[in-house]
Amino acid sequence: MKRMSTQQIALIALFIVINIIGGHVALLAKLPVYLDTIGTLLGAAFFGPIGGVAVGVLTALINGTTGDVFSIYYMPSQIVTAIMAGFIYHKIKVTDIKNIWWSALIISVPATIVSSIITVILFHGITSSGSSAIVQLLYGLGLSQGTAVFLVQVGTDYFDRIIGVYVVAAVYSIVAIRVHTS
Repeated sequence: MKRMSTQQIALIALFIVINIIGGHVALLAKLPVYLDTIGTLLGAAFFGPIGGVAVGVLTALINGTTGDVFSIYYMPSQIVTAIMAGFIYHKIKVTDIKNIWWSALIISVPATIVSSIITVILFHGITSSGSSAIVQLLYGLGLSQGTAVFLVQVGTDYFDRIIGVYVVAAVYSIVAIRVHTS
């Protein structure tokens, strides 16, 4: 087993902090996006699926025990996001901006299915996120609870992943520039 360097451990810790801060900003502002997977995506881009999973799991555990109890229940979504991102970043150039739309879609769809199931079964469509208001509006307009949750999750997860994948491309570009000019 390969030992992790101090720099790698520091980066994983930074990615966890990015997830926690992003998640808290989205939660406090009641945004219809989550911003709690940017660090997970960075972990997957820098260290592959295992690094992304480590960031996602630790984020869910820390958030779930310190601030947002819902976060721990969505750990499977973090894991699926990390695995998909690790797969995508293994296949494409991380900094390639033209790939953002489709890579965000591929990363978000499996996690959307997982998080929709969790939201419906465990929370009956109501969580701490700003998207719950949209779910309730659609439910009030006559959609089934499952359909309302899934439709909202598809939109919010995709938009959230677009933001995350764009941030990863920007950060990766900056790191690459700094490494080549050093």
